[in-house]
Amino acid sequence: MKRLCVAILATALAGCSSAPTTPTPTEKPQPKAPETITGSGAFFKCYIAARGWAPDAQPFRVESAASATKDGKAGEWRSGFASPARRSTQSYTWSNGDVSHSVEDTYSSSNSSTRVFNVQFLKTDTDKAFTIAQQHGGDKLLEKAPDTPVLYILEWDRLTNQLLWHVIYGTDRETAPLRVAVNASTGEFSRIDK
Repeated sequence: MKRLCVAILATALAGCSSAPTTPTPTEKPQPKAPETITGSGAFFKCYIAARGWAPDAQPFRVESAASATKDGKAGEWRSGFASPARRSTQSYTWSNGDVSHSVEDTYSSSNSSTRVFNVQFLKTDTDKAFTIAQQHGGDKLLEKAPDTPVLYILEWDRLTNQLLWHVIYGTDRETAPLRVAVNASTGEFSRIDK
């Protein structure tokens, strides 16, 4: 029995090394590249947070930041939600993987700029909307001016009674040289906005 204990102890000690180990130099973590996602991806992340704020929260607008990429993705998206029960609105921002919210504001169902829509109408994402917009003049515009920013806005169009992605080639809606509307339910071209 003594021999067995000595043999086990010797084996255990043989596995231990008395040589000092040199610490490996720690590499500095590389800065994480900014994350970009499509409008629908960011919207649904914000929608989950909005439903925590108000169970009856309904969306009325989604828009990309000015730094949207030319593949339907952006590093920042803002989504506006209205709660009829609370009579208030709140905006949520998805930015580089995180969702934050703004302060509450008042809500009136008669205000056309906060016309809510049913989330089930959103079936087409911004990558598809960008492809459609490219086929209706966007490709020619970007060929001439490749640095032109592309913005995306999703909202209910009360004139056509449709949910539309507005693909905006420029820094804002008013001065953009091209604005293409794409049906967010069917993915079909709707119109060139004048």
